[in-house]
Amino acid sequence: MLEKTYLYLSTPEVSGKEIGLFRTLAAIFGGLFVAYLGMTLLAFIIPMEIKQSGIISIMFNTSAWACSATWIALSYTKFEALLKSTVPSIVFAISLYFLY
Repeated sequence: MLEKTYLYLSTPEVSGKEIGLFRTLAAIFGGLFVAYLGMTLLAFIIPMEIKQSGIISIMFNTSAWACSATWIALSYTKFEALLKSTVPSIVFAISLYFLY
């Protein structure tokens, strides 16, 4: 079962012209999680008051979301899109856990 799922996710789509529903949803929600967690981590790392760094993070969040969603949507396979949306989210979440 796991091998069948892996083969399904790692097989490229027949037509490269269509993005597909899976990659679209992975790009939207994965990009959202990556952008929010990344901007929250940026707010903690910047050596300013949390109010000022929070405003900077909110201003750049839209751009970060668009860039990460495009990066995820341009994946060659569904498995690659899944990895591009989960691995950075997990890394940012663990970093926030240790910094907070």
